Amino acid sequence: MDFPLFPLNTVLFPGCRLDLKIFEARYLDMLSRCLRQGTAFGVVCILEGEEVGEAASRFSAIGCEALILDWQQQSGGVLEIRVEGARRFRVKRAEVQRDQLTLAEVDWLHEAHAAPLAAEHADLATLLQALAAHPLVKALGMGGTAENQQVLADQLSYLLPFSPEEKLQLLAMGDHARRLEHIQTLLERLQGDQPA
Repeated sequence: MDFPLFPLNTVLFPGCRLDLKIFEARYLDMLSRCLRQGTAFGVVCILEGEEVGEAASRFSAIGCEALILDWQQQSGGVLEIRVEGARRFRVKRAEVQRDQLTLAEVDWLHEAHAAPLAAEHADLATLLQALAAHPLVKALGMGGTAENQQVLADQLSYLLPFSPEEKLQLLAMGDHARRLEHIQTLLERLQGDQPA
């Protein structure tokens, strides 16, 4: 068990980017180790507990590997990093260390072949292009044109305002076409919640 986990109030997806400010000793140590060894860490979604302080009491069994793209040391010992999601995994066993860092043994999930976009994905592809104009999305260098079903499914799952439970359900789906169908259903449900 040597894969460090970073429980957060977010669900990371493959190919998606996340900016983090790190100031807790356990994560600063973890990141210096990752940077020194050229390794990654895992992002899992907190189900019970907090991001700061004691280790989260409950987190999702499914998560996403985070590769460090860039980092910057700020004043006051704060480290700013940008990560990109890579492989999906399922946590087999996890153990909280003395310093409150959680280490895990994980199974890497199989990725289905990324099929090209089909005619029925046109509306979702247009939505992703529209999201690229949002300042937060633009700052992460995301959104725009998706080259296949996997990229479209991952980016929309990550960027759209679905609940953590819905995002975890999407992350667990290996079939990209099925995931795009599910995103369409969730979007219709979101639109149904809007006042007329």
